[in-house]
Amino acid sequence: MALIGEVFGTLFGQRNVVREVAEVFRENAENAGAREAAYQQAALGQFGAEFSLPRQGLFDRFIDALNRLPRPALALGTIGLFVSAMVNPVWFASRMQGVALVPEPLWWLMGAIVTFYFGARSQAKSDEFQRSITETLARTAAVTGNIRALTALDAGAENDAVATPAMATPAGENPALDEWRAGHAA
Repeated sequence: MALIGEVFGTLFGQRNVVREVAEVFRENAENAGAREAAYQQAALGQFGAEFSLPRQGLFDRFIDALNRLPRPALALGTIGLFVSAMVNPVWFASRMQGVALVPEPLWWLMGAIVTFYFGARSQAKSDEFQRSITETLARTAAVTGNIRALTALDAGAENDAVATPAMATPAGENPALDEWRAGHAA
């Protein structure tokens, strides 16, 4: 009996030989999880330390300002091109002839840079635009009814049945309107 106990103690006891041999061929999942958690914690700590410091140096403010320049510069530059085309068409045409000499691969590169730089903003604005169109379409019926009611009032129609429920105000809610209705009903 002591021999069997000693064999099992060697295999599965304090020093687990089976586990040690298995870990040669397969990583211990529990230890791997602990290492991954420690790695993630260290990375988050590093990012937190980077962004916890206030940016008040001249260099930081300069870089932040520089990062905000591309969109306004492109917009104002495009408007400037339109103005220059109207003010001095010959000067503008000569500059555009130079642009015509830019090779096509460079245009592809420029397109890729602009797409990646502005792509996320464009996607967000596109989604916002789609939501606003949906909201506008949902209000179309009420707006159309309001326009019909206003047109009828403008034409001098005295029939209150023409007004839509969105435009109608029940009697008693607005004393000034009740007085106006009473004066025009007679």
